[in-house]
Amino acid sequence: MLTKEDNVLLTHTGPGTPMGDLFRRFWQPVLLSEELPEPDCDPVRIKILGETLVAFRDSNGNPGVVDNYCPHRRASMFFGRNEECGLRCVYHGWKFDVNGDCVDMPSEPAESNFKDKVKI
Repeated sequence: MLTKEDNVLLTHTGPGTPMGDLFRRFWQPVLLSEELPEPDCDPVRIKILGETLVAFRDSNGNPGVVDNYCPHRRASMFFGRNEECGLRCVYHGWKFDVNGDCVDMPSEPAESNFKDKVKI
């Protein structure tokens, strides 16, 4: 029979837990391809391993999964606009590609490279 401590060790999968860290090393199926039916379709909210994430398909048909919260002001990316190969946060307009890289920051000067340092 498992001890209470062993049970917690083996069953808690949230961020920062031993089992959660183990599961995050491997691909985890979260939805069927049909659940993101077409390019630029509405984002889909998913929950796995204690985290809320957002899945979307970009203009080229590539699927992506990103954190539910924009790194700028923590607005929900679920309400983001899926447009032109990225998911745009509705709060301040930051846009992220399927890899989570920031590809557009309308409030930053064109010569700024700040967006290159931001990832969701």
